[in-house]
Amino acid sequence: MSDAHAHSTPVGHSPAPLPRSTELMRPCDTGLLLIDAQERLLKVVPDAARIIWNCRRLLDGANILSVRTAVTEQYPERLGATEPCLAERIAAPAHAKLAFSAGGCGELFSLWRAENVERILLCGIETHVCVAQTAFDLLAGGYQVYVAADAVGTRWPIDHEVGLRRMEASGVVITTTEAAIFEWCERAGTPEFKQVSSLAKESPPGNGPIVGFRAN
Repeated sequence: MSDAHAHSTPVGHSPAPLPRSTELMRPCDTGLLLIDAQERLLKVVPDAARIIWNCRRLLDGANILSVRTAVTEQYPERLGATEPCLAERIAAPAHAKLAFSAGGCGELFSLWRAENVERILLCGIETHVCVAQTAFDLLAGGYQVYVAADAVGTRWPIDHEVGLRRMEASGVVITTTEAAIFEWCERAGTPEFKQVSSLAKESPPGNGPIVGFRAN
């Protein structure tokens, strides 16, 4: 018997699929954390429209696919509340903080650990401060951390670029909004896929109105 024949697939049987990579996020073990997307902070970020648009698409995708969501607010008494079009998509109250890292929001991570959340995707502002410090603390806490590069930002491009590079060098997975929502979706041909596809077909800022974003 030849080797080729010995390893052939029996008639009527399909070969087993490859195992799903542990590098990929799944709705059942992932949380989406929106960091400090507050109105007063967004006013000083030049690319705020793009950040809000992508954060909103992530939240919509998370709600479609049953991914847990949470939001933090940095010193809300001084810096205001989360951008309304984002806040209305998160059921739970915001976690207020004074520390730049969200790592001090112990009640959030205790809840997520109890629900077997092992991966956390970050979005919001600013890349090199609150997002980065949160990412490093999450890594130290044993989470697998992802950052949507097109859903975070800063006042200055150099801080955004270096912040992403530093996080990636430390083990954070850099991804994008569209990659994340299709990763959660996993397959075509479902009602959820149709909704996610609609998010992917939206026009980006500059090519039309930003859904839910108030320019003023």
